Amino acid sequence: MAGRLFTVVGPSGAGKDTVLNAALLRCPDICRLRRVITRRSDAGGEDIEGVSAIEFETLLDQGAFALHWTAHGTSYGIPKRLDDLLATGQSVVFNGSRAAMPQIVAKYPDVLVLAITVDPAILRQRLCERGRETPTEIEARLARANLEFTTTARLIEIENSGPLDTAVQQMVDVFTRPAEPVL
Repeated sequence: MAGRLFTVVGPSGAGKDTVLNAALLRCPDICRLRRVITRRSDAGGEDIEGVSAIEFETLLDQGAFALHWTAHGTSYGIPKRLDDLLATGQSVVFNGSRAAMPQIVAKYPDVLVLAITVDPAILRQRLCERGRETPTEIEARLARANLEFTTTARLIEIENSGPLDTAVQQMVDVFTRPAEPVL
């Protein structure tokens, strides 16, 4: 029996990791795969495996990734272990990317996309408070946050402008309900 696959997407600062981390505390049967990213592991935000661009290319050449993409000058990889976990019936979630959705859906047509949304004013406030980007970088992130997002995958929006527990419960509900047949 194949496991279920979930990917979480949304603009930087929407709270993807905050919601996902809290939901996984309530759903310990879901396995979260860490992304391999060409940035420092201690850069803040999600728990990643940070590597250099050269290390990333070496891993790519070795076939270490089930998926990989580049967005905004950064390379991202999802470990090949994803396929093994799904084959054994394990449900898996990973942070994806709106830009990578065509590639993700092409390889995993049954993926369920959890799109974290947030009010633009709240997003601006969160980006400023976390202090990782310059004002110019924040403006660029805000401009990208409002890009039209479409996908052929099944998509569920999770609104994260209000109380955290509301968004967390929405995600838990998705993780715990029976799989829907793909039409």
